Amino acid sequence: MAGDPVRPGNSGSPGWVQTWQGRRSAAVAWCFYDWANSSYPTVIVTFVFAAYFTQGVAETVEIGTGQWGAALSISGLVLAVLAPVLGAIADQGGGRKPWIAFFTALSVLAAFGLWWIEPDPRFILPALLLVAVGNAAFEFGHVFYNAMLPDVAPSSHLGRLSGWAGGLGYAGGLMCLGLCLVLFVMPETPIFGLDKSAAEDVRITGPFVGLWFAVFAIPLFLMAREERRPFRPAGAVRAGLKSLWQTLRQLPSHGQTGRFLLARMLYTDGLNTLFAFGGIYAAGSFGMSFEEILIFGILLNVAAGIGAFGFAWFDDLVGAKATILVSVAALTVLGAAILLIDSKLWFYLLGCGIGVFIGPAQTASRSFMARIAPPDLRAEFFGLYALSGKATAFLGPALVGWVTVMADSQRAGMATILIFFLAGLILLWPIRDPQAGGRNGGPQQA
Repeated sequence: MAGDPVRPGNSGSPGWVQTWQGRRSAAVAWCFYDWANSSYPTVIVTFVFAAYFTQGVAETVEIGTGQWGAALSISGLVLAVLAPVLGAIADQGGGRKPWIAFFTALSVLAAFGLWWIEPDPRFILPALLLVAVGNAAFEFGHVFYNAMLPDVAPSSHLGRLSGWAGGLGYAGGLMCLGLCLVLFVMPETPIFGLDKSAAEDVRITGPFVGLWFAVFAIPLFLMAREERRPFRPAGAVRAGLKSLWQTLRQLPSHGQTGRFLLARMLYTDGLNTLFAFGGIYAAGSFGMSFEEILIFGILLNVAAGIGAFGFAWFDDLVGAKATILVSVAALTVLGAAILLIDSKLWFYLLGCGIGVFIGPAQTASRSFMARIAPPDLRAEFFGLYALSGKATAFLGPALVGWVTVMADSQRAGMATILIFFLAGLILLWPIRDPQAGGRNGGPQQA
C-alpha cells in the first residue's frame, strides 16, 4: 500500500499550496474539535467522575474500580466491533461530519445524564450505563474526526497538525478541568447554591462537560468542508461491508500496516487503561482528595499538551515511528518508577513526566495512519485504527480491575499496564518508516 500518493489536494500537488493557504480556517476548526471533546475523557473518564464513582457511589474503592473497568471494557468492545463497519459504510458517501454530529450529540446527552447520579449504591448501574454509552460515542466520533485529517492538511504538515490538535485538546481538557475546580469543587459554597453534602458540586461536572463539548464542536461543522457524495443507506451498507471484507482479506499481504495496527493495539490499550485509572489510583493509593486529583489532572494536561505540541515538528522532520518509539519507551520507564514510590511529591513529578510522552504517542500514531491510509478508504482504515486501539480495550481495564481485587492492591493492578507498553515496543521496532522512504526517493510499500 503506497505511503501517500500524489493526488489533488495532497502535498505533492502545486494546488495544495493554494488550498492550504486558503483553508487554514478549516484546519483551525478541525483542531478545535480536539479542544471540545477532550473535556469528556479528562473530567469524566479519568479524573473527577471516575474518582467520585469509586469513592462516593460504589460500595468500596476496590469493587468500584472493578465495576468502572468493566463498563469501559464493554464500551471498548462495542467500538472494536462496529467502528470498522461504520467507517466502511461512511466511505460510500454522505461525508463524515454527519457521523461526527450524531456521536457528539449522544456523548453530550450521556454527560448531562450524570447529574442524576447520587452518592448511593442504588445509582451504580445508571452511572455505569451512562459512562459506557458516553465513552463509546466519544470514541466513535473520533474515528470519523481522525479520518478528516488529510482533508485539512498536506502530508508535509500531517504530524504538526495532529500534534497541534492534540496539544489544543489537552489545553481544552485543562481549561475545563480548571473551571470545574474553581467554580464547583474548591469553593465552600459553590455557585448556583449546589449542595456539597449531596455531591452536587461533583455531579454538576457532567452537564458542564456536555455543554463545553457541544459549544466548542460547532466550528468544525461550520468551517471544515468536505466532499459530499449521495448517501443511500441500503446500498452504502452493502458496499461498505463488501469493502471491509475485501480489506480484511488483503490486510495480511500488507505486513507493515498489519504489524503497526497490532503494535498500536497493545500500547494504546496501555495508554487508555492509564487514563481510565489514573484518578482512581491517585485517590486509592495516595489518598488524594478531589481537589488534589483535579490539581494533578491540570499538571498532567499541561505536560501532555507541551509534549504533543513540542513533538509535532519531530514527527514531520524525523518520523512518526521514531516519535512513537521514544514516547512509549519513556512511558514504560516512568510508569515503572511511579509504582515504586510513596511520596505525593514524586507522584506529581513522575506523573508530569508521563504526561509529556502521552501526547506524542497518540498524535504520532494518528499522523502515521493518515499517511498510509488509501484516500478512498480513509474512514474504513481509521475504523480499523480504532479497532486496533479497542480490540483488546476490554483486556486492560479488566486485567487492572481483576488483579486489583485479587491482590487487594491497586499497585499490583496498575503494574499490568507496563506489559502492554513493552509488547507494543517489541512489535513496532522492526516496522519500516514510510516517511524515511519518502525522504530517500519515494514511499515504501506498507
